[in-house]
Amino acid sequence: MPKAERVAIIGAELDLGAGRRGVDMGPSAIRYAGLGERLAQLGISCADWGNVDVEIPETTASGDERVRFLTQIRETCEQIAGRVRAAIEQNLFPLVLGGDHSVALGTLGGLASVHGAGGVLWIDAHGDLNTPETTPSGNVHGMPLAAALGRAGAGFESNSWPLPSVDPNHVAIVGVRSLDPGERAVVKDTGIAVYTITDIDRRGLEPVFREALERVSGAAFVHVSLDLDVVDPDVAPGVGTAVRGGLSYREAHLAMELIAESGLLASLELVEVNPILDHENATAKLAVELAASALGARIL
Repeated sequence: MPKAERVAIIGAELDLGAGRRGVDMGPSAIRYAGLGERLAQLGISCADWGNVDVEIPETTASGDERVRFLTQIRETCEQIAGRVRAAIEQNLFPLVLGGDHSVALGTLGGLASVHGAGGVLWIDAHGDLNTPETTPSGNVHGMPLAAALGRAGAGFESNSWPLPSVDPNHVAIVGVRSLDPGERAVVKDTGIAVYTITDIDRRGLEPVFREALERVSGAAFVHVSLDLDVVDPDVAPGVGTAVRGGLSYREAHLAMELIAESGLLASLELVEVNPILDHENATAKLAVELAASALGARIL
């Protein structure tokens, strides 16, 4: 797997999977916050491949209210998968910028199309394990992990990726503090590892993350999907679906530093940055710094 010395930045201005507007501007906000320059400071070469094509809600039909805009989201994710696959073939490290968390279907799909079903460290306030049958909202950004596990139905299938794209034995959700009843059922049925914010409170962040990293290790690939809403909204106000009681600034950085130290990371995505709700681009700046920590930045 490629080391993160040469990175391909892949943007997806996708907000069709979300219930509110704004996260489509996330890739621009993260770039504007200095992502390329920060990685260059670490000696990492960046090739910015721009953004995939995305429909906007005002000009396209939402379709089935249980899986709103699924056809358009799938088409966008197919483009993401193609670019992720191309990055791997060129020995580049894929760094995907969302957009809402639906983009993970494409990222994981692209990885799996090369390596087979792999592992993912899903760092998020939410489980994103709903299906069209269990969703309370019809928003697809609450379904991508269920889809990658092959649990969300035929609407998520594509010639661009195999399903399942991830092996449940190598899936760990960390930082979750909001799960719907249907999501709890998926956890029980699949046996994936879930570490709630309460687990982190009781046990401490380092032992929880080390255990989660052990869980995902040994997979065909290890992807880290970082939803900025895992961080407390006092620190990261500009996110798609804020939930109080998240990680502190330093906890978030320690988590990324532990990931870097593990040497497991094959790809990274940063999602759900919403500049409309942000304060002076603080959340996008945090995303840049967390990406840097995941890719090896250290204080000393």
